[in-house]
Amino acid sequence: MKLLGRKNDDSEGSRDTGTSAPADPDDTSAGSGHRVTTAPKGKPTPKRSEASRRRGPVAPAPLTSAEARRRRKELGGPKLSREEKKAQRAERRTEMSTRREKMMAGEAAYLLPRDQGPVRRYVRDVVDSRRNLLGLFMPSALGLIFVMLAVPSVQVQAMLSPAMLVLVLVMVIDGFFLGRRVNRLADEKFPNNTETGWKLGFYAASRASQLRRMRAPRPQVERGARVV
Repeated sequence: MKLLGRKNDDSEGSRDTGTSAPADPDDTSAGSGHRVTTAPKGKPTPKRSEASRRRGPVAPAPLTSAEARRRRKELGGPKLSREEKKAQRAERRTEMSTRREKMMAGEAAYLLPRDQGPVRRYVRDVVDSRRNLLGLFMPSALGLIFVMLAVPSVQVQAMLSPAMLVLVLVMVIDGFFLGRRVNRLADEKFPNNTETGWKLGFYAASRASQLRRMRAPRPQVERGARVV
């Protein structure tokens, strides 16, 4: 009982003197009566690479109609009807056919980079105006390959292998002389020609090795014509 009384006296004394125990920083009842908690830590600052990757670079303009359609589909753009798609395909085929026809006709604006320039046009005319042994290379090679596959005989294989080597050697010799002829004529007609002899010779030989009807652009001169 005395202990209880002493405790009561001590509490009353403390109230009388106006002193109190120091506030505990972890005490949840201090202050305005609400719970005092530590402020939560914020999210870490993103790295510059992560921020740029999150934003993403600005997409360049589409280069083809297929890429444009794909982007429009991803962005939820308006979808084309079946008739519109059909008309678009027909228009695209017509445009491609027109461009190919103009390229085959030799119009400068539609030629491939390898065929552009007056020097290349002159080389094509020189090659198309003469008969070349190189034009027989593809049919002869295909014929020999067909015989090798159709007649799998050791004797035939032994005969066709040297024949193939002789054919390749003849084509190389003809291409060499054709390249020299083309370079000589091109230098005479175009004194300021800057193209190397190797490039013009290879261009002439590769065109001469194709069948006449398969050459692109289409030959503009007849065989035996005089090219000036």
